[in-house]
Amino acid sequence: MSQITPSVWRERLASPLTWHFAGCGVLLILAIVLGARVAMDWNAISSSTTDALANKQTQLKLMEIQTAPMRGMDKRIAATRDQVKDFYAKRIPASYSAIESRMIDLQVKPGVRLSRLQYTQGKPDSGLTEITMDAGISGDYSQIMHFVNSLERDKNFFLIRAMALTSQQGGQVNLRLRLSTWLRPADVPRGLPSTESLDSGLAAGKEGQQP
Repeated sequence: MSQITPSVWRERLASPLTWHFAGCGVLLILAIVLGARVAMDWNAISSSTTDALANKQTQLKLMEIQTAPMRGMDKRIAATRDQVKDFYAKRIPASYSAIESRMIDLQVKPGVRLSRLQYTQGKPDSGLTEITMDAGISGDYSQIMHFVNSLERDKNFFLIRAMALTSQQGGQVNLRLRLSTWLRPADVPRGLPSTESLDSGLAAGKEGQQP
């Protein structure tokens, strides 16, 4: 086996080719280290970007869910306004006298008799004012039921508040009926007593009748 003498080592170390190979090796090691570092950094950036994108997508989905009920809100508001206008035009009496004439017309067909009809008004409102009617009705049972059904189905809006049987003799029935309708404030006549004051008077009268 041949041995490398110190002089040969010195010659090789002094050779530019040796230093060239050494420099290439160092550069190769640095390139490998830098490449590994870049790969690690790239993976970290990619993971962070993916998480941020997922968070943004989640926030966007939540915003879509939260704003879904508001979509088309302007159209629904416009449709509601049209429905209110249509209700006012078709179901709200045109005037105070129209209420009384309609009540008289409705009693003709079933054959009942209005023995009493008192009007009161609720608190004035910017939209509609409630008109309450306290009526006494006489007739047989079928006539009264037909009259009540006619009120509920009438084109004018009548809301039955209460019914009470006051007396019955033979086939004749006397019924107290309380119902409401509404008028535009401009159509409410002056001088009508308030419903609140009438209710207070009736309550006081009942307390005075108690032993």
